[in-house]
Amino acid sequence: MQLPHDAVLLRIFIGESDRHGRHPLYEAIVLKARELHLAGATVLRGPMGFGKSSRLHTAKILRLSTDLPLVIEIVDSEPNIQAFLPELDRMLGGGLVTLEKVKVIEYRSGDAGSDTAAKTQTRTP
Repeated sequence: MQLPHDAVLLRIFIGESDRHGRHPLYEAIVLKARELHLAGATVLRGPMGFGKSSRLHTAKILRLSTDLPLVIEIVDSEPNIQAFLPELDRMLGGGLVTLEKVKVIEYRSGDAGSDTAAKTQTRTP
């Protein structure tokens, strides 16, 4: 069964070395999203990228880069994402944040209550 839902995709572009207090920033963001019961969050590590400064961050350099680009993706309802933004603002020292509307399609088979039966896919409209 497919259930379309209007939702918002929050994307946060930061560096791997960014911190929030004593913790990696990406970890602090994901834990805060979990604490606020957002639907889910994923951290993606990029092998190469650059930002506003145009400084290239890459894993190809002979030395191991300690500041590879990270993207954190969080999908939830617009009210939940909007409520999360002030928390995110308190954590971010810099970085790029984007929002886009998405359709979420949940696939369920067999026991609808089973966590292993549910998979979520996001698509931009």
